Amino acid sequence: MEDHRSIDIESTRRPHTPSLPTPAESRTPPTITSKRFLEHDGPGSSLRKQSAEQMEEDALTRRLSEIQNAGRQRERTPGHSPQRKKQRVYGDRFIPNRDGQDLQASYSLLYDEGSPATPSRSRKKIAHEELHYQKTEEANRTYSRVLRNEIMGDTVPQDLRSRTPEDFYTRRATPPGQQSSNLPPASLTPSTPHHKNMFNYRSPQKQIGSGHPTPSSSKGRHPGIINLNAQSDLYSVSPINYTSQSILQTPRKQPRPVSKVPFKVLDAPELQDDFYLNLVDWGSANILGVGLGSSVYMWNSQSGKVTQLCKLPDNDKVTSVQWIQRGSHIAVGTAKGFVQIYDAERSRRLRTMTGHTARVGALAWNDHILTSGSRDRLIYHRDVRAPDQYLRRLAGHKQEVCGLRWNTEDGQLASGGNDNKLCVWDKLSETPLYKFSNHVAAVKAITWSPHQKHLLASGGGTADRTIKFWNTSTGTLIKEVDTGSQVCNLAWSKNSDEIVSTHGYSQNQIVVWKYPKMEQVVSLTGHTYRVLYLSMNPDGTQIVTGAGDETLRFWKVFGKKSGADQGLGYGGDGGRRGSRIGSSRLNDWGAIR
Repeated sequence: MEDHRSIDIESTRRPHTPSLPTPAESRTPPTITSKRFLEHDGPGSSLRKQSAEQMEEDALTRRLSEIQNAGRQRERTPGHSPQRKKQRVYGDRFIPNRDGQDLQASYSLLYDEGSPATPSRSRKKIAHEELHYQKTEEANRTYSRVLRNEIMGDTVPQDLRSRTPEDFYTRRATPPGQQSSNLPPASLTPSTPHHKNMFNYRSPQKQIGSGHPTPSSSKGRHPGIINLNAQSDLYSVSPINYTSQSILQTPRKQPRPVSKVPFKVLDAPELQDDFYLNLVDWGSANILGVGLGSSVYMWNSQSGKVTQLCKLPDNDKVTSVQWIQRGSHIAVGTAKGFVQIYDAERSRRLRTMTGHTARVGALAWNDHILTSGSRDRLIYHRDVRAPDQYLRRLAGHKQEVCGLRWNTEDGQLASGGNDNKLCVWDKLSETPLYKFSNHVAAVKAITWSPHQKHLLASGGGTADRTIKFWNTSTGTLIKEVDTGSQVCNLAWSKNSDEIVSTHGYSQNQIVVWKYPKMEQVVSLTGHTYRVLYLSMNPDGTQIVTGAGDETLRFWKVFGKKSGADQGLGYGGDGGRRGSRIGSSRLNDWGAIR
């Protein structure tokens, strides 16, 4: 008995190994139950059998599931369960607070690229269909003013961009106790007005001119007061108030239509694609001079006839062309440093002048003074009446001189160079009056305003891309505008206060600007290379542009002068009157030696 009891105790303590089925692919032999534990069936044998059967069923189930999932790739379980981000709880109402906002600055930047009003949307610049674009912009500005007036009234500063500097700096006599409406607000950070709920479910009582409120349905408030003002918004049948109606009824200036297509295109083979050269000029006799390779050609705009003026020997190249202001003489600069003067009527060379040791890329006339700029960094003043090679020698630039323009009225010369410098010289002085270093690229584009004294415009190259305006009587920078691309040439309109610029990298466009606001009137495209050359016809209505695509394109961009002004300029004779005046002037000078 003791032996059987010890066997039972021992059998209950030992773990029972279940018999598991072996899969077909497995090489492991099946589990065999030990006979030693099966031979002895004591009082707890039934319990052991039930537990063994339950264990066998569980093991069989697990094994079958393992076999079924043997070919499936098990997914990796992350170590930690992802935590749900705690969400913020917002209220159901939002009350705007304008105390910390600079509304004047925000409104001034409303139509700029850096506007904080719409940070996610960038305002597109449309290069085509400018006429429609200008009308759309004007309509948007009007809508903005009306909307601002309807919602905010006079609590938001008005548009101050269209005001002149005199509006801000000129004192006006203002009666005591009355605030002038022309002056800007005292604080540029207005606070939320008191006693005014912008989001109100009840229309506020409006005040008439004498300060009396309009009739109200509320009892006990202002009994017996009647609004007799016929101009009050109370009697208006329009959905907007009278101030907004006056904004909509204000007459607007219609944009000037400009043809987007050139009226003539000429082939110009061998027209060099060099930023530092000046190879196209339109003379007072209405003849266009163009330097192509080693030759200079003339195109008569009336007859359309093309003639060859000269061909340089010894593989020399034409690097600059410039007509005299009045007359038939034309100056030609060459790659070997020579400056030649030709009589275009007789197609005869009059003189060859030396002095430069490198190519002459810029020429400018001032009556009988011919000024030349070269890659040797020097500028020479030459008197074409004297036998000397040059009259003055100017050394103000440290790199190639690529831009020269005379202001014949004030006797000032502007020069631009590849050293990013713009110099202003007074008459024949050898020391520059001003030396501006504001540009960060080569300064080739230079032009003087024919409408305002001492007003000079200059344009920078690819790294600069700006047009700057200078007051040469005080030496101050007046204004600058970023054009977005390389400025190759500038020309001021003779008939209106507008300026035209030609551009290179990367848009290759011609842009007409309205000065002084510098608003784009039109943008012209067509050249496939940077527009390096620009000149204007004698009456100031047409321009010609040239590019490295070896084409010359003619555009009608400006209007004509009035009848009184036309009598003083170049009329319908195509510049013949100007030619006669120039010939008599040259006779006064004497012969060119």
